[in-house]
Amino acid sequence: ALSSAASDVYKRQIMKNSLIILLCFAAGVLCSYWGIIPECDDSLSLYILYVMMFLVGIGLGSDLTALSAPIKKYKFQILLIPLSTIVGTIAACCLFSLFCPVPLRETVAIGCGFGYYSLSAILLNELAGADIGTIALICNLSRELLTLLTIPLLARYCGKLAPITAAGATSIDTTLPLISATLGEKYVIFAIFHGIIVDISVPVLIWLLYL
Repeated sequence: ALSSAASDVYKRQIMKNSLIILLCFAAGVLCSYWGIIPECDDSLSLYILYVMMFLVGIGLGSDLTALSAPIKKYKFQILLIPLSTIVGTIAACCLFSLFCPVPLRETVAIGCGFGYYSLSAILLNELAGADIGTIALICNLSRELLTLLTIPLLARYCGKLAPITAAGATSIDTTLPLISATLGEKYVIFAIFHGIIVDISVPVLIWLLYL
């Protein structure tokens, strides 16, 4: 009962945080549209990107033990989990691009955010323009929210690893407690390793697409 109550509290907190993020985004759009905030130098997003990459490095550096431990225990078979997420997402984006007005490269780049909406939005804002950056923010935030809402259903009908792959980069942070509560503690190490690898792949894949 305590575990269920804690899970409910956590889900409410996540939804609250996500709502705050959406409201901040909407407020920024409206303030810019109405001219309340003056236009910023385009180089500002580049400096923000530098800060984001520095913070990503700090986060990964603090989890190096979590990265190496599952490899030692499960060998390289564990790489199949993040690899399936990456390949599956890219394949789905290629298929979706057939029905989408956004060009193939941009569609794949947006999908390669893997739920990491803050980093992918800034990267694509710099590399592909503000329109694509905005779409990346909305799409990757939606992936995180949909995963949070459907983790129990995914685990029940699609297998134990489905919530981890659906979570993408967020399996190491925002969706991890709910993944643990739904799947059990033995899947936590898979979720952490998966999240680290997918996190690393976000800037690498997006930059490769714009070489």
